[in-house]
Amino acid sequence: MTADRSRIVVGVDGSEPSRQALRWARFLSRAFDAEIEAVTAWTFPTVGAGAPNWPDDWDPAADAAQVLHEAVVDTLGEHPDTPVHERVVEGGAARTLLEISSGARMLVVGSRGHGGFSALLLGSVSAACAEYAAGAVLVVHGDTPPPP
Repeated sequence: MTADRSRIVVGVDGSEPSRQALRWARFLSRAFDAEIEAVTAWTFPTVGAGAPNWPDDWDPAADAAQVLHEAVVDTLGEHPDTPVHERVVEGGAARTLLEISSGARMLVVGSRGHGGFSALLLGSVSAACAEYAAGAVLVVHGDTPPPP
């Protein structure tokens, strides 16, 4: 992929750490005169033996898009002062973020998402991104706000 240094990619799953990552992405986008590409990845839930038991009209991509849009609007406002492109992709979160952020100025992720064990320092997605990303990665910990 060609380098596109005008993008800051941020992983968003609707959790508070991902919203904090959005705040930092906004700060970085201003500093680097870059646009934000907010990304949510989704996969079908793992199902045990038997047929899945979800409604016939369930649309996980639409649900993911709604979570992403609500997180962006709630965190950055209805009309952010920097361009934000929302992108929903079917696939594993770490792999999706690594692929999309290839060539970007930076990848920003929260240290924890919705899943896993809260006592761990890093979640599996942020750890994979920090280990395998081709470029710069910011893993946002805690609730320290970015500079104004």
